[in-house]
Amino acid sequence: MLLEGIFAAATTPFYPDERVYFRKLEYNVARLSMSALSGLVILGSTGEAVSLTDGESREVLRVAAEAAAADKVLVAGVARESVRATLELAAAAADFGYDAVLVRNPSYYRQQLTDKALLTYYRTVADRSALPVVLYSIPRFTEFEIPLQVVAELADHPNILGLKDSSGKVERIQAVVDATRNAPKRTVTVTPVFEAVTGRMLKARPSEGGAATFVSAEGLAAGAAMATAPPVPALKTRTKEVGFQVLTGSPSTMLESLEAGATGAVLAFATCAPQTCQEVYTAWKEHDRKLAAERQAHISHASSVIGNQFGIAGLKAACDFNGYYGGYPRLPLLPLEAAGRAKVEELLAEIRN
Repeated sequence: MLLEGIFAAATTPFYPDERVYFRKLEYNVARLSMSALSGLVILGSTGEAVSLTDGESREVLRVAAEAAAADKVLVAGVARESVRATLELAAAAADFGYDAVLVRNPSYYRQQLTDKALLTYYRTVADRSALPVVLYSIPRFTEFEIPLQVVAELADHPNILGLKDSSGKVERIQAVVDATRNAPKRTVTVTPVFEAVTGRMLKARPSEGGAATFVSAEGLAAGAAMATAPPVPALKTRTKEVGFQVLTGSPSTMLESLEAGATGAVLAFATCAPQTCQEVYTAWKEHDRKLAAERQAHISHASSVIGNQFGIAGLKAACDFNGYYGGYPRLPLLPLEAAGRAKVEELLAEIRN
């Protein structure tokens, strides 16, 4: 699977009584699917994955997959503290048509999580998962970073595609890119313009050169008129060789990370401001560094205050202001007070979507 471009880390809306508000989730995913984003991550840190039960997690994954456009890459956050629980949720994501799973490193028994333990965890998950695995390192929450040497060893696994690194450090992105530069290449299916081809796209339309519409001789001989749907155009595809793909989680260092070798970004801020995040990547792809730097500077302060200082409550308030459903986070996280919401609105006054 090709992991290039900007991915929104979707939120999970709740009713006031903290039940998951699935209709609002559908709306958010459908609207984000109309943007230029490459895809969505469901049940990452921004989706409050650690606050949901396993049953709720499965339903969130199912509803989001049904609401998403077929051409958007879908990545499911499935990490649990044990291999067994992680694999159970990964199997559900595969059933729902996801393209990859995002697996945060276990962290509770931190002192016992040696390099050998982490390698065993990830290799076992990757060996048994029906979907390719993306490693996820977010030391801000886990207080633990996947060691560079562990990432380098895991990059050789045929079912591990890459890493989402949320350290916010460009030096770390550069180090990972350098350490995995010689990882085995993978052949991925892409469109003629080198965009990702998802499993849902292949399921919806036949590939080029696939079987043509067939009408039996008996049907022709009967002479009866039959109403049939027009044939679905074949999906034209090609292939591309990719290495170990590294995604940043930081809007304020996105450009520098791309220049260091990252293939894209998974951004919490993109769930409330997808277009402005996409503009940075688009300008970089078009080799307009000046414009990319300007667009990054445009969102850097707002994304830092809303995402880092205010956290989930700030991101949900930002969604409310920009026309998505945010609402309140699930307890024990508290919603923003009036002053905080006013600050969010001030920061987003010129960042609308």
